[in-house]
Amino acid sequence: MPPERSEPARSTQVQFLTVAEVASMMRVSKMTVYRLVHSGELPAARVGRSFRVPQRAVEDYLRNAYFDAG
Repeated sequence: MPPERSEPARSTQVQFLTVAEVASMMRVSKMTVYRLVHSGELPAARVGRSFRVPQRAVEDYLRNAYFDAG
């Protein structure tokens, strides 16, 4: 009997988002997301001619961009 393969925990897998998904999540235009990627403020992986952004990077960016205006 072969040993059982255990699937990695779902939470440890990197979830990638398209530029359109990131724009929708951040409520900005796709061009703004492209600018953030090209400036290095938002890490992304190039897949062919498009970019994929780790969901965690978007969450971290938004968390770090938050400031108390009051």
